[in-house]
Formats: sequence, C-alpha cells, structure tokens
Amino acid sequence: MSDRLAVLPQYLLPKHRLTRFAGRVASARRGARTTALIRWFVNKYGVDMAEAADPDIASYPSFNEFFTRALKDGARPLAQADLVCPVDGAISQFGRIEDDQIFQAKGHAYSTRALVGGDAALAGHFRHGSFATLYLSPRDYHRIHMPCDGRLVRMVYVPGELFSVNPTTARGVPGLFARNERVVCVFETAHGPFVLTLVGATIVGSMATVWHGVVNPPRLGELREWRYDGDEAITLRQGEEMGRFLLGSTVVMLFPQGPLAFNPDWAPARAIRLGERMADWGSPAT
Repeated sequence: MSDRLAVLPQYLLPKHRLTRFAGRVASARRGARTTALIRWFVNKYGVDMAEAADPDIASYPSFNEFFTRALKDGARPLAQADLVCPVDGAISQFGRIEDDQIFQAKGHAYSTRALVGGDAALAGHFRHGSFATLYLSPRDYHRIHMPCDGRLVRMVYVPGELFSVNPTTARGVPGLFARNERVVCVFETAHGPFVLTLVGATIVGSMATVWHGVVNPPRLGELREWRYDGDEAITLRQGEEMGRFLLGSTVVMLFPQGPLAFNPDWAPARAIRLGERMADWGSPAT
C-alpha cells in the first residue's frame, strides 16, 4: 500500500475531537484504573522506567504526569558540542534549507515561512540555513531541552490540523509540519536567531513551555503571539528544559546560514538521545 493511501483515513477522522477526548483521559486521576493504563502503556511500548527519577508506576496520579516524567540526574550527560540533541527520539530529516524549502520526505517539501506561521521577515533569517526534524515516539522521554544557550524573543501559537507525525504520515501528507498545529519559539543565540518548533499531532493533548505553561488548549483557531523583552527577558542554558509534549510529536529546528556541520553519525531514521552531539559551528569562510 502506498503512503498516500495509508494516510487517507486520517483525512476522514475527527482528529480534534479524538484529541480532546485523549486529553481528558490523560489528565484524569482515577487511581487503580490510571495505574493499569500506565502499566499497559509501559509494556506495550517498552518504556524504560529504570531511567525515570521515579520508576514506580503506581506513584503517578495521571497519565500525563507519567508521560512527562523526569529522568534521573545524570541520565543524559551533555556532549561537548555547540548544539546538542534536544530530545530522545529518531531523526526524521536534517540538512540544508534549499532557499526557503525544508525537505520533509521524498516528494515533499514546505517553506520556512509556512512553518513559522506566515512571518516572512522571521523566515528570511533562515534562507539557505539548516534544519533538523526530530520525531518522538510514544516510548520516548517527552521533555524538550535547549540545544544551546538562548534568549527567548517570541513565541507564536499557529493553529492547524492534527495529523499523526509518524514516518508514514510524513511521507504521505504534503507539508505536514506546516499544516499541523504548532508552537514556534524564537531565540537569539551567539550564532544568530534560532527557531525551535513544537509540532502537535493526533491525540497530543497539549504542548507546554517552562516560561508559559500549557499553550494549548484552548484551541481558538487563531494565531496568537507573545513577545519577551525588557523585564520579561528569559534566558535558558544549553541542556535546560524548555518545554514538553503531553503525548508525543515532533520538533523542527531552524538555524541561519553559516558553516554548521551536523554530527557525521546522524542519518534519517537513526535513534537519538537527549544531550548527544547534534552539530558544531565551524569558522566562517574567508
């Protein structure tokens, strides 16, 4: 079966209603029933609870609190690199942005402008730059950390669809990551602006950042923006938590044009872990 045919049912499903229902179930505190749901999930997906700061399944009052569990101290040491991997998961795609086009999968690309919600000036900073798209599966740790030091400038909530973001859907739905609901976080760094985008998906009940809390819901169907400057300036260090998914999804990062060299061990579909080397900035060409 082709990927396009495989994803056809997703066009027909009531994705927003399913997501609202999943969000209610995930936030419910139902004692033994919640523990049974978590235990089923751990067994089905092979979640390694030995890494968790609290490995006791019965200690989590809701599925959301289990899903966004913290790791033990030292479980993810940071590599000596300019940019470290911000999540556990798998590589979807990475590489150069061709003019303003981000490669999604064979036969599919989308624009930086579409990804960031239509802001041409913001998208222009990443013309001929670099990108990395990283997929978090259900079994993964679902907190997102900073790949480098950064000062938060803006956050933009962009409403959209709620397609799945698994590899089959990425191959079958054109412009997937610029169609789905997302939260675009814009930072200033020592090497210029940097965007980290949290992409929503079917049954992703919400996305949250450490400075704002839950961004969605509510899902009002309109673009919303927050700016951070002056007394509201927020700076995060490399490796610090910046956000989390309540159920799994994808992050897309944009970097400006420059001599950025990705980890030579990276390849599409390769498993990745928070803190490993992602990329380094080289010396500018002379």
